[in-house]
This record gives sequence, C-alpha cells and structure tokens, in this order.
Amino acid sequence: MNWLLNLVVMLQILAALVMIGLVLVQHGKGADMGASFGSGASGSLFGATGSANFLSRSTAVCAAVFFVCTLALAYLSHDRGRADTGGSVLDRPAVQAPAASAPGQIPTGAAPAASSTAAIPAPAAPASAAPAIPAR
Repeated sequence: MNWLLNLVVMLQILAALVMIGLVLVQHGKGADMGASFGSGASGSLFGATGSANFLSRSTAVCAAVFFVCTLALAYLSHDRGRADTGGSVLDRPAVQAPAASAPGQIPTGAAPAASSTAAIPAPAAPASAAPAIPAR
C-alpha cells in the first residue's frame, strides 16, 4: 500500500510540472492585441484561435491527471486501520502527564543526565524596588 501512495505522489508531481511547462509555453489570447492597434500585423483584435490545439488539450489532460491524483491521495491517506475508529477526537479520553512528586523535583526520566532526586533551583525573589531607568 505504501508503494501505491509513493507512485501516486510521483505521478502528481510529474503532472504538476508538465502542466506548469505547458502553460508557460502556450501563447496567450491577448498577446497580439497591441500589435493589432499599432502595426497592423494581426488580422483581428484577439485573433482566430480555433477550437483547441495540442497544447491546450495536453494541459487539460494533465489537469485531469493532477485532480485524479489529488483525490486518490486524499482517499489513500485516510487512516482506516486504527482500532478505535468510532467517535471524534473530542470523545476520546485525554492523556494526562505524570505529576511531579514535589514542587522542586524533576520526575524520573525527564532529563537523561539528571538523577531523579536533583532539585530545581528556586527562582530569585523579586526585588522590592523597581530597577533604575537610565536618564537620556
């Protein structure tokens, strides 16, 4: 199943890159508009483009492949193999962190180099007077 997910991701990336290249290569409909007013090189305002050429059809095919890959990724990435599939996240019980035994103690396993009885130094008491502000 993992190889299928990787295949779909690679196909989606390839379709996106090809579609970007095809869009950049295509000639815009309004590109000759300035030439039609000044130099007379174009026969009409927007030109006769016909129904569709190879580049526009290729772009449409790449867009369809991209959208199908996106839907396939959404379907494949949904995690259906879990044991508790019923309910929402809010219905599940919360996992509580272990409480420290004393206010100044580090719980066992919290720091790999510290021992379980190492005390955390108490913060310094705040000064009663406000610090002096330097004059400018």
